[in-house]
Amino acid sequence: MALKAINGVKKNRPVLTIVMDGVGIAPAGEANAVSLARTPNLDRIMKEYPVVNLKAHGTAVGLPSDDDMGNSEVGHNALGSGQVFAQGAKLVSQSIESEKIFNSDVWAELTAAPKADAALHFIGLFSDGNVHSHIDHLKSMIERAKADGVRKIRLHILLDGRDVGETSALDYVEPFEAYLDTIRDENCDVRIASGGGRMVITMDRYEANWAMVELGWKTHVLGEGRYFASAKEAIETYRAETGVIDQDLPPFVIAENGTPVGTVEDGDSVVFYNFRGDRAIEISRTFEAGADFDKFDRVRVPSVIYAGMLEYDGDLHIPSKYLVSPPEITNTMGEYLTDTGISQYAISETQKYGHVTYFWNGNKSGKFSEELETYVEIPSDIVPFEQRPWMKCAEITDCLIEALESGKYDCLRVNFPNGDMVGHTGSLEATVCSMEALDLQLGRILKVLDKVGGVAVITADHGNADEMAETDKKTGEPKRNRDGSLKAKTSHTLNRVPCIIYDNVSRDTYEVCEDNGQFGLSAVAATVVNLLGYEKPEMWDDGVIKLK
Repeated sequence: MALKAINGVKKNRPVLTIVMDGVGIAPAGEANAVSLARTPNLDRIMKEYPVVNLKAHGTAVGLPSDDDMGNSEVGHNALGSGQVFAQGAKLVSQSIESEKIFNSDVWAELTAAPKADAALHFIGLFSDGNVHSHIDHLKSMIERAKADGVRKIRLHILLDGRDVGETSALDYVEPFEAYLDTIRDENCDVRIASGGGRMVITMDRYEANWAMVELGWKTHVLGEGRYFASAKEAIETYRAETGVIDQDLPPFVIAENGTPVGTVEDGDSVVFYNFRGDRAIEISRTFEAGADFDKFDRVRVPSVIYAGMLEYDGDLHIPSKYLVSPPEITNTMGEYLTDTGISQYAISETQKYGHVTYFWNGNKSGKFSEELETYVEIPSDIVPFEQRPWMKCAEITDCLIEALESGKYDCLRVNFPNGDMVGHTGSLEATVCSMEALDLQLGRILKVLDKVGGVAVITADHGNADEMAETDKKTGEPKRNRDGSLKAKTSHTLNRVPCIIYDNVSRDTYEVCEDNGQFGLSAVAATVVNLLGYEKPEMWDDGVIKLK
């Protein structure tokens, strides 16, 4: 399925897509790290080159409603495919509403064993952030499991503070415990068994830090760790002792009479209920791997039935059992470019490497062409991001410049994680620094791009750094702590993102469309292939330029 060349149109080489992860468009203010940062390169190109602001959340990226924040997974799916597909949250909600999930063979298998002494375990992110999971999905499965005769249910909760308020854990735990009181009876014993912050245990991604998964395994499966009588006690104790926000809270184990209430044992069933794949793959591998597993010593590997909410890796089939079929993303830009014989280069550091490869290619591992594609991963530092907010942006740029100057590649893409990963820490000062570090690299890249006669599409996948404080919905003003400081916001935003066409070569050969709010992230793919001199495939959404 090759692209069709547009006769008489200049073919630009190279065309570079720059994804400034987590950099949205918002009014300047005391909580906007993008506007607070000194970014002369970004400021200049925003003034001198055409800019179209793109929708990066809600229905524009396949999420259930426009109240749903965008995220890197769905954002890069849209960027790389040129289309909008119904995404995990929507698929799971639809499957629960139709009861398709509960009529599946996998659900029947999961709930068959735990009708005697065995337990059904649910592990996942415990919030309504709707980026990786949703607490309502968990409630629906608990209620159905009880109705199906499951007598023992154990919950292993990964505290959020990243896609929701940074210290909101008790806002979820306390009402949930009250909810469990209405479910628990002599026929169904359901309780929270363990937990911890999402950036400390279990939810590593891209094999950046397997120690997180090991700690999660010890906590959830083996019941090793500090004992508490309840999740509330654990959260309040750790907050008083450490002062960290929810995502960084240490692991805890709920115990009675000195014994954990919910270790995972032979004959149990386990559901990892996150619908997003990147932070679900490693724990799934750990449960399903055989004796050749070498990432850490699992000590004890219980014989369980394990299932994910979705299939997290469609190529490697991880996990082998899942409850809801993921979106089938087809006709991606990577496929079309390789079939057309166009050489490609993709680069980021570990934290976002999968976004310019796996997610960009429609949730597919590997390359479409070993000959035409080069993927480069720069290992991320394993330190809190606010401590090194520049991350690996300079090293990424070093390699990218080398690739541009080599002349080997027609189409390149890069993700700079700074605005997102540092933005998630809630540190305004560090996020400002991260934006200034990114801007320095933009300046380096654009000079080289001019030298080699290339063009760039500079965009983002969602907002984050643009809104670093919680906002009062009534006044629109930033919320403040008792000491007058800003109440930090660690989640993504609902703001649009820029799409800048940086072109000193062929800008007189096309017109940039009027920015009337109709474009989403899916417009980037068509824009890129148009700049390359090709027509977009029929099923793609329109790009932001019209060739003359």
